[in-house]
Amino acid sequence: MSAMTDDLEFTEEDSAGAEAQALIAALDTDILTRYPEQEKTHGINANTLLVGGGVFLVARLGGKPMGCGAMRPLEPGVGEVKRMYVRPEARGRGISRAILTRLEDWSRERGYHTMRLETANRQPEAIGLYESAGYHRIPKYGEYINEPRSLCFEKPIAARP
Repeated sequence: MSAMTDDLEFTEEDSAGAEAQALIAALDTDILTRYPEQEKTHGINANTLLVGGGVFLVARLGGKPMGCGAMRPLEPGVGEVKRMYVRPEARGRGISRAILTRLEDWSRERGYHTMRLETANRQPEAIGLYESAGYHRIPKYGEYINEPRSLCFEKPIAARP
């Protein structure tokens, strides 16, 4: 981690918990502000995320929840990054990159070889993060196939030596 994220702590949490739900609500507000014509967001099912083998991470600075991210299994060996968010007051410190790296490491340790994700065309910060982290554009998949604003990405996460 960089000096800006040295004091960042991660916890695995139930996405239905109060702090997780507050972060998810802030993310949904941000998304619906960028896409006012959209009626819903592509979230996660809190009841099946952990049972299905996924994880929901909360990033804390000084004990305060400042960001989150999740991974849900898509198919054997393939996970999907979901619900990436950092509170506005904590942005620009490398927290989103640290969350993404932690999700990749968590997934790799559990035998995943590929990560996929979806973002949308009015989120240049997210697109820049994912491309700079080695994700490349792929055709739309799953629930995003008919979403006109969706952009899908993938990255191999081979085991580290």
